[in-house]
Amino acid sequence: MSREPSIKGEDPERRSPKASPEEEERFILNLRPRTLSEYIGQSEVVESLRIALTAARSRREPLEHVLFHGPPGLGKTTLAHIIAQEMGTKITHTSGPALEKPLDIVGILSNLEAGEILFIDEIHRISRTIEEYLYSAMEDFQVDFVYGKGAYAKTLPYQLKRFTLIGATTRAGLLSAPLRDRFGMTYHLDYYSPEELTRVVERSARILAVRIDQEGAQEIARRSRGTPRIANRLLRRVRDFAEVTAGGVITQKIADEALTREGVDKAGLDRLDRAYLTTIIENYQGGPVGIEALAATLNEEPNTLVDVVEPYLLKIGFVMRTPAGRRVGEAARIHLGYPPKSHAQQRLL
Repeated sequence: MSREPSIKGEDPERRSPKASPEEEERFILNLRPRTLSEYIGQSEVVESLRIALTAARSRREPLEHVLFHGPPGLGKTTLAHIIAQEMGTKITHTSGPALEKPLDIVGILSNLEAGEILFIDEIHRISRTIEEYLYSAMEDFQVDFVYGKGAYAKTLPYQLKRFTLIGATTRAGLLSAPLRDRFGMTYHLDYYSPEELTRVVERSARILAVRIDQEGAQEIARRSRGTPRIANRLLRRVRDFAEVTAGGVITQKIADEALTREGVDKAGLDRLDRAYLTTIIENYQGGPVGIEALAATLNEEPNTLVDVVEPYLLKIGFVMRTPAGRRVGEAARIHLGYPPKSHAQQRLL
């Protein structure tokens, strides 16, 4: 007789088998940690934030401005909301592309109460004009209205209440030095380990009332590209497969079958990742190749490749950036079933 898997999660009978879209959205939102004690991973960042938050609360002062940078899906937005929760204050959410005119940012800033938080996602995409308004707002808590034109132009200073700006970016290098220097705390979020992602999957499974054993959670974690957002997305896809084919129980075998059907391989690569690597190997003899040429061949935007596809492939050594362009590593060739390059071929690179 086979061993019954150790199950984590609540009784599925407590949840309707056919959740409405509103219920599903509520389940997804519930996956986000609300306090630092619930947050998994990024231990050094969490500990530093814990100290800063405790000190700010004890002084009854707003937290210093914070910048989070790192690949997408690692928890930058989640940490911003946790900071607001820990400080017991309101958070206003916007993004760089949404701030088109000076009036947009001035309107938001002037409506902030003392101690409130302004969160700007993709802050590297704000315009230079908006950025100049942020300089005085962040440093002096003041913005200057300019009215009139030419010799009749006058400046009217407007005093803001003390607030905290939290910025998030996937491309910190695109931030100007004056803006970056105005953040009192800057944190880099790195990819998660499989062990940390296993804990993320198990926590999300409990919230979603999904029955999953440890091996099933580990299988999902290994294929999640070091990213909690992807781990939660894959968990929901495996949950659907398990409910239809396995009575709702996720084991290692069920997770493997479900993710293989989804096109996610053992290394966590999806179809676009494999197409990216295969194109470099087959069309460009393994590289080097420029990102524009590669994007044109794949019919994808260069920014999609740079921001979404490449970070994890670079992390695991499947791709290397060289002055001449992108080149596929030997580990990627072996993973995809291509023969390794000969020593003579490698010396020509």
